[in-house]
Amino acid sequence: MGDVVNLRRARKSKARAADEMKADANRLRFGATATERRIERARAELEAHRLDGHKRSE
Repeated sequence: MGDVVNLRRARKSKARAADEMKADANRLRFGATATERRIERARAELEAHRLDGHKRSE
């Protein structure tokens, strides 16, 4: 005979696992630290400054 399974617990456990997978994906997608964001912003500003420096004036 099989074990008795509490359906409420099984459903909640499955939902928690799905939420954890979604959270992991979001951490990878949006999870840059403040330092990384600051470095990336400075790098973008430097690149824009270099690009503007090479514009031809008319």
